[in-house]
Amino acid sequence: MTGDVRVRPAPAGTEPVSGLAGFRQRYRSDAGEWDRAGRLPTEVLDAVRGNGWLGAAVPAAYGGADLDAMTFGRLCAGLGAVCSSVRSLVTVQSMVADVLARRGDASQRATWLPRLADGTVLAALAATEDTSGSDLAGVRTRIDRIPAGLRITGRKRWVTFGELARVFLVLGVSDAGPTAVLVPRDTPGLTVHPVRGQLGLRAAMLADVALDGAVVPAGNQLAGAGVGLTHVVAAALDHGRFSVAWGCVGMAEACLELSARHAVSRRTGTGVLADRQLVRRLVTDMVAAVTSARLVCEDAARWRQTRPRPDRTMLAKYVAARAAARVTRDAVQVLGAQGCAPGHPAERFFRDAKIMQIIEGADEICQDHVCDAEFRRWAGTATAGQGVG
Repeated sequence: MTGDVRVRPAPAGTEPVSGLAGFRQRYRSDAGEWDRAGRLPTEVLDAVRGNGWLGAAVPAAYGGADLDAMTFGRLCAGLGAVCSSVRSLVTVQSMVADVLARRGDASQRATWLPRLADGTVLAALAATEDTSGSDLAGVRTRIDRIPAGLRITGRKRWVTFGELARVFLVLGVSDAGPTAVLVPRDTPGLTVHPVRGQLGLRAAMLADVALDGAVVPAGNQLAGAGVGLTHVVAAALDHGRFSVAWGCVGMAEACLELSARHAVSRRTGTGVLADRQLVRRLVTDMVAAVTSARLVCEDAARWRQTRPRPDRTMLAKYVAARAAARVTRDAVQVLGAQGCAPGHPAERFFRDAKIMQIIEGADEICQDHVCDAEFRRWAGTATAGQGVG
């Protein structure tokens, strides 16, 4: 991660996240309806606010929970086991809050962090465009300095919870290079267009955001001009990858539980499904995938609490997203027609898992970063013409 790092102590033991068990019990059977409706109910938004999870990445001095990395990861896993869209709400709020805490000036922190902490303001990251997804260096949104402040013109796509957000962290390009700016929802020239019917994350209330000469004060610029990608959005995405990785662990664990419960209770002819060797192989592979993903995420959390390494976060996101994709796929296979039914958790998680392999850095982007880090580790140590083994 680029920029200053707030080092937090590791959590003592494995204390559960406050309120999480009750939230899971109350809402896990309702998430299918949210998926069909394409939105989260007000009751659920209020529950997330009331538990203080929107302030997970906000320092305590500003009223936030300031969770250490391991506890934040467990929160994301627990929410991911219920609904990936709820986990996404906490993710995007935390991405913006974390960057503000690290890179915002005193005025920006005082203005926004208390409101992000208590959830009176929801935030969103507006970075992706039609021609710049994984390669955000290619953004075309213009940010121009004018006497009145900063004028922003461009189009942003697939903004998570853009339909509800009251402030957007917008990545654009100025004469100095990539620049990040905070743009309130009520800024003239900013319009929001809800997106419906995407493959997964259907309750994440995605939106496209149009900025037609929207003008904000110059003080809304985050960090310096020209460093919006390297110092702001890169840090936000690193935080997002960590959250997504843990959310994938949660959804994979939920699908493993669904599969095992079904296998031991579903009778087929002479016995239960759990007696079938091929089903046992699928469940064994699920256990291996879930266990591996959790261990890699825990490793990334430990690094974040001492000396953050973006390559370890990338590895966690890569391993966990692939685990979620495999486990959700095999869960549908074990559950059969039941797992294919509209609204069934396995069907919903299966669709969501595919999205996890794309957002916050596609699998291929993660591969590049992880591999580059490993090659840098060994560069200059090998004799030309010699291999290993």
